[in-house]
Amino acid sequence: MGNRKQPFGYKMELGEIVPHPKEADTVRSIYLNYLAGASFKALTKELQKQTVPYDTDKLWNKNMVARILEDSRYTGTDRFPALIPQEQFTAAQERREQMRPEYTQTPAQKELRRLCVSVPPAYVEQKVLCLLNCLIQDPKQILHKSPETEQVMRSLQQQRQELDTLLHTPPVDEETIRPKVLAYADAMLDAIGPEEYETERLRRVFEARQSMDELDAELLRQTVRGITYNSKTVVVLLKNNQIIEE
Repeated sequence: MGNRKQPFGYKMELGEIVPHPKEADTVRSIYLNYLAGASFKALTKELQKQTVPYDTDKLWNKNMVARILEDSRYTGTDRFPALIPQEQFTAAQERREQMRPEYTQTPAQKELRRLCVSVPPAYVEQKVLCLLNCLIQDPKQILHKSPETEQVMRSLQQQRQELDTLLHTPPVDEETIRPKVLAYADAMLDAIGPEEYETERLRRVFEARQSMDELDAELLRQTVRGITYNSKTVVVLLKNNQIIEE
């Protein structure tokens, strides 16, 4: 509350808390005008025109108005003399409750909160939406890029090329080709680990989707393991452990 030692509307006099005449009148005016229908913005604008500051060298703002409208000490509690009647304070609280916008979360926002392990800023939702739409437009961006996997895939590709050469070079020797085909099939099965399965599954999920205007909770549950963010970037960890970011 800045340099104030007492709530706005009061001062110390001979060791006792007493009303500050001008400030007390301002408090009463705030309550009367608020109950008459004035908004926080209108109250603040009017207070800025007056010569009674909330804090020295500080302009009135909506937070200052809110503090006054929620301070029950103005009804005469905790050794503070009453500046307004209890009924007026109660009526102000009722109006504040009525004016408070109802906050509802969509299923996607709830899922986003779970993935972020916090309540993310609004920009995170839009950036995640953009990143997932990019994957919908081009699911081939979903890859598993470990060096081990790339080495195995190169070996499999070489085996496949050798098989193709044998199959297209007459005469075809089935006795020679059969064990090579079986060895290739075994190598393919060994090469496909959990992350490779996830990569293929994720591609199919994104291929089946159309670009979104807003985030879809089910798509988040199916494809995303976690989300981190800072003031500059948003990072999405897919369920195949691939990281995508702006």
